[in-house]
Amino acid sequence: MKMSSVLSLTVLASLSTQVYAQDHAPLRLVQTISMPNVKGRIDHMDVDVKGKRLFVAGLENGSLEVVDLQAGKWLKSIPGFRKTQGIAYVPSLNKVFVASGDDGMLRVFRGDTLDLLDAIKLDLGPNRIAYDPNSKLLYVGYGGKDAGKDYGEVGIIDAKADKHLGDIKVEAHPAELLLDQTGKTLFVFVSAGSKVQVVDTKKREVVSTWPVSSQRNGDGAFDEKTYRLLIGTRTPPQMIAMDSQTGKEVANLPTVEGMDGVYFDAAHKRVYVSGGRDYDVGYIFAYQQKDADHYETIGKIPTRSGAGTSFWSPELNRYYVAAPAHDNEEAAVLVFEPES
Repeated sequence: MKMSSVLSLTVLASLSTQVYAQDHAPLRLVQTISMPNVKGRIDHMDVDVKGKRLFVAGLENGSLEVVDLQAGKWLKSIPGFRKTQGIAYVPSLNKVFVASGDDGMLRVFRGDTLDLLDAIKLDLGPNRIAYDPNSKLLYVGYGGKDAGKDYGEVGIIDAKADKHLGDIKVEAHPAELLLDQTGKTLFVFVSAGSKVQVVDTKKREVVSTWPVSSQRNGDGAFDEKTYRLLIGTRTPPQMIAMDSQTGKEVANLPTVEGMDGVYFDAAHKRVYVSGGRDYDVGYIFAYQQKDADHYETIGKIPTRSGAGTSFWSPELNRYYVAAPAHDNEEAAVLVFEPES
């Protein structure tokens, strides 16, 4: 075959791939909900599926933002936080738990009225929250450098009584907490050490520690059906699939700069990784899970400057990306719908 023919076929294949990516994007932007007066970095989110409300941590704004998903508009802002971070909405208890990093508080709000019910004093650095509906225990990661300590802690909270029961010592400040469905195993991401620590929640101790090949593993998801931890790292930016029973890495793909959110869409067998924190452009990288050990990058969807954090709701079939205010644009929640 002539060189010119080969070149033509290569260019045609490249163009076809680009057209396919544009015409068959795995996520489609369906709504943009502005959050007026929210300034600075935005952190974690959780959703009230029945009430169609999204709770958003205005980290630098010192607020909990509430978005009405049904009406598609910002609903209210609750001030008084110092570095708002982790959020857990527990409908069975009618409570919203909100972690505040710079004052070491876990505040408890009534779910329907959002009246303050309680405030639990922890150590500095509360961030990620994981709730176990089986035991009605809440796990909160904190400590480490944020608290001037050379180790991190996972606080155990009685979610019914709003009582701090004790702590599990881990290597450094926990960046992510992932629970299995039984509530017996808790995976703790230690970003400072680039490790995953496995906690037996019955023994309340670390039983395994696994290294992560890339540095600063900050966010992740758990596909329990295939026993895979899906790990986002920042240096370099990678999406790593790890066997949750052995700690063996089985896949490693490039991902978005400024990675700040990893979720697994079980219905479509996809991994979504959002990023853009501290960058001029934000993206969602989407991966198709072929099987437990094989993943393919199927999309790179632009979002907005600095839009790092995200949240996936399987019940609502929506992927939410939090975009901070930038230039003349107000802070907003970008709402994406998966495409088949």
